[in-house]
Amino acid sequence: MQLRSDVPLAELTTLAVGGPAERLVEAETADELVAAVRDADEAGRPLLLIGGGSNLIAPDEGWPGDVVAVRSRGIERRGDALTVQAGEDWDALVAHTVADRLAGMEALSGIPGSTGATPVQNVGAYGQEVAQTITAVRVYDRAEKAERTLSPADCGFAYRDSRLKREPGRFVVLDVTFALDAGDLSRPVGYAELARSLGVAIGERAPLADVREAVLALRRGKGMVWDPADPDSRSAGSFFTNPIVPAGSAVEACPSWPAGDGLVKLSAAWLVQHAGFGRGTREGRVGTSSRHSLALTTSDGATAAELLAFAGRIVDTVRERFGVTLEREPTTPSPYRATPHPAAVPPVR
Repeated sequence: MQLRSDVPLAELTTLAVGGPAERLVEAETADELVAAVRDADEAGRPLLLIGGGSNLIAPDEGWPGDVVAVRSRGIERRGDALTVQAGEDWDALVAHTVADRLAGMEALSGIPGSTGATPVQNVGAYGQEVAQTITAVRVYDRAEKAERTLSPADCGFAYRDSRLKREPGRFVVLDVTFALDAGDLSRPVGYAELARSLGVAIGERAPLADVREAVLALRRGKGMVWDPADPDSRSAGSFFTNPIVPAGSAVEACPSWPAGDGLVKLSAAWLVQHAGFGRGTREGRVGTSSRHSLALTTSDGATAAELLAFAGRIVDTVRERFGVTLEREPTTPSPYRATPHPAAVPPVR
């Protein structure tokens, strides 16, 4: 493991905010990752895990303890299943599956970050979610001080959510196993914008490479493919999730989609725009992307406090105008204390 001191968190995140990390540990294998976490827990030092840094609003005051950067690498194929180390770059993994004629991830192209972070957020885009392909998540459980393998049921996947997210800090993802489909064609296309781009109907399949290129083109058009030279990509992608509300509470004229059990999913982008925060709205060094109102971006010298204050004004205005409360996707870290959870928590197998 490599150890450095006083490394700015801004250098490790796509939002480019955050003060210095007291200790930065770079773990290059799963064993090193477990050892680094155990070392911090046993010493009582606050611990922050970081992968690609694309879903993190790092604190301006920095981190008074250990920041463990997950740098583990490795992809193992067994039949049509892949077991992938947590530190593998997600988009590189998607490109790998397309090149190997394995379907199931192609619509998730262009999403920044590491593979180990994807089950936490249940990452999804353009009609696909990682929960549709995950069969196992191997973790280090800091409460039980032991390695465990979580099934999809254990993970409790929901829209942009999981048990790993609901118990923040407890589970350290070591590797993820995905079940994919061998062949040249994608899984059925489930997103209207992508289907139009491909010239197919919803539910039809398309060549894997065509789906990947179409998704990348759509994301680039919205500034949502990470590129250090593109100021619109200096973001955490979509800053707010699409709110799910009772059908009777839907906002007139706001695009919506059925979400099951009498619920609908509203367009967060529409709500943000119609609350007065359209594309290119700036307040000092933070604002909305010039290409997509759902992405909040920063410029040089921006702080987490500025970003959160701007996001808070969006949330307050949307609530006042439409009666809907937006929830943000990127997280702000807080120390986790490795103590056992209540017995009411379902057992981990």
